[in-house]
Amino acid sequence: MRGLPRGRHRTALRPRTADLGGALVRAPHRTRPHSGTATRGELTMCRTVDLRQAVLAKNTRAADVLRTELTARGTTVVNLLSSPGSGKTALLERELLLARERGVATAALTADLATENDATRLARSGVPVKQVLTDGLCHLEADMLAGHLHDWLPGATRLLFVENVGNLVCPAAYDLGESLRVVLASVTEGEDKPLKYPTAFGTAQLVVVTKSDLAGPAAFDEAAFRAHVERVNPGVEVVLTSVRTGEGAGLLVDRALAAADGETVHAPVMARARA
Repeated sequence: MRGLPRGRHRTALRPRTADLGGALVRAPHRTRPHSGTATRGELTMCRTVDLRQAVLAKNTRAADVLRTELTARGTTVVNLLSSPGSGKTALLERELLLARERGVATAALTADLATENDATRLARSGVPVKQVLTDGLCHLEADMLAGHLHDWLPGATRLLFVENVGNLVCPAAYDLGESLRVVLASVTEGEDKPLKYPTAFGTAQLVVVTKSDLAGPAAFDEAAFRAHVERVNPGVEVVLTSVRTGEGAGLLVDRALAAADGETVHAPVMARARA
């Protein structure tokens, strides 16, 4: 897509650094602490925090630039986060097909550590789809997304759905320039999912429950789930969907179009606290 800043297509591995659960963990530093001031462990922790803050600040700047560029050309980004096996790809495939039938210019970018299986599935909807392989990285970053969109995203695209890597830990910390962040969880994952992953659910602007047709067999307690979501993200909308029964069909497209039209979206308390 021309006109967007060129980002990197693939993130180089950071030496001696791992991204675990959204917290950067570094191997011990060789630098000796000054005698009587701090231990090696304390210095390592301080530098870890500094590095994490720098990485996230850089990503936020890139996300703001990307959001501005895409908004100027009339494209709204929807960032989809979930655990593996939540039914995210199946739901997105249905929504892409419905968007196409409604004449909404839509595209999708899907990220995985390996294989192009999800892109193949999504392409059946007939909309432009791009696969991103992260080579082990557990999340997308804003400049990575910008790099993959450059010279690819059709100019008339109104909605761009980004299917993030299946993971509710690392992706939660990275803004991709989205106008709508959606977190999905299936009824088979349990009612306490929002409490186990408070950052993901706490920064969501929409929470989607998938596989609602299995709520009975899974003994899913909807009231408890909603209460847990409300605890970490007061006021966020929670909706139920099922690709099998058609429950909630088109809802994701509707919410995305509302965001594209400038309607007010939910402002999570956690996101406001970080601003």
